[in-house]
Amino acid sequence: MATLQARNVVREYDTGGEIIRALKGVDIDIDRGEFLSIIGPSGSGKSTLLNVLGLLDIPTTGTVTYEGTDVGALTDRERTTLRKSAIGFVFQRFFLVPTLTAKENVELPRLLEGKPGETEDRAIELLEDVGLGDRVDHQPSELSGGQKQRVAIARSLINEPGILLTDEPTGNLDQTTGRQILDLFAEITTEDVAVVTVTHDPLLEEYADRTIELIDGEIQ
Repeated sequence: MATLQARNVVREYDTGGEIIRALKGVDIDIDRGEFLSIIGPSGSGKSTLLNVLGLLDIPTTGTVTYEGTDVGALTDRERTTLRKSAIGFVFQRFFLVPTLTAKENVELPRLLEGKPGETEDRAIELLEDVGLGDRVDHQPSELSGGQKQRVAIARSLINEPGILLTDEPTGNLDQTTGRQILDLFAEITTEDVAVVTVTHDPLLEEYADRTIELIDGEIQ
């Protein structure tokens, strides 16, 4: 069974007088260790699909399962707990806290676990893994765009997720830096982590194991 599976997923939004169907019966399987690219024009439902796969949203109809667990049957608290442990997120705009160091930004998702020493060690190890071992005490203002994205990637891996969901991760980067980030994603998949990227970047075609095209809420 796939690690993350969506079956006949429909997502509708009531805009007040009109029902918008953002997803129209989507089926998708995602396995650990694969690099999946999701492409499509603006308004095609890519971000909605990413939110559903990331357990940030639940389908109007249809099912999403993670390692056999029906996410829709979970309470909000249970879904939040599962999302925290199972899924990492990387975004185009990095979303780093400007007043914190690189290490502190990476530590953020685990600050409430009560294991500061273990968390710090893990954060430093991840920053070293992404090539920022000499930048652990630098604040975001002291980092380049590519370095900020590497910090964001390290942060997304702090809880050892099985799936990494990325939304236009190279959108704010030049091509050379974008390739470095995609090389890093490819390396992450060798550690049995699935990487799913929503993108407009044609570079992804060189890296992804497969590409899914979404148009008007449907997989083509």
